[in-house]
Amino acid sequence: MNARQHRLRRPSRRLLAAGLAAAAALALAACGKSTTTATTPSSSPSASASAAASAAAAITVATASVPGVGTVLVNGAGRTIYVLTSEAGGKLTCTDDNGCTKVWPDTELPAGKTAAIAGAGAQASQLGTVKSPDGKLYVTYAGYPLYTFSGDSGSGMAAGQGIVSYGGTWETVTPAGALVTAKSPAPTASAKPTGSSSGYGY
Repeated sequence: MNARQHRLRRPSRRLLAAGLAAAAALALAACGKSTTTATTPSSSPSASASAAASAAAAITVATASVPGVGTVLVNGAGRTIYVLTSEAGGKLTCTDDNGCTKVWPDTELPAGKTAAIAGAGAQASQLGTVKSPDGKLYVTYAGYPLYTFSGDSGSGMAAGQGIVSYGGTWETVTPAGALVTAKSPAPTASAKPTGSSSGYGY
């Protein structure tokens, strides 16, 4: 091979080497992108399902046998439901502003929901809603807004039965919508919430 031919072949080899280097760089860049995409965390379906189940339990109205008061309304978590006698017809006097809902948590419908869920034993025809001045919807049964009691530490308790506060008497409710007038069951050590001297806001 003469010197002239050797000089002519050199650029071809250089071009080939440059081409191979560029291809290798592109391959590495592609691998880097795919690795980044693969390690991006995604939301947990189980967490979303758990949150949805909790929200549904809060607005479900069912029935259960509770010692001292009989078969009464409970929510989806088994917590006893109460009504305030002065709120007949859907009047909302137990509010955040007067501190009542800290002791007696209300049953507010989440945004986008317009009705509660009728669980086992509850009469769907008795369920309804009442709208507060700020436009929020609260669940009613037989025309009464529904609440739970902070003094009940779990299901199967009705420590709030018969308490007089916030302008009325707190009563449990039968599946037919009648108020239970039985006296409050014997209190338990965990039934009394902390806070004021009485714990009940009166």
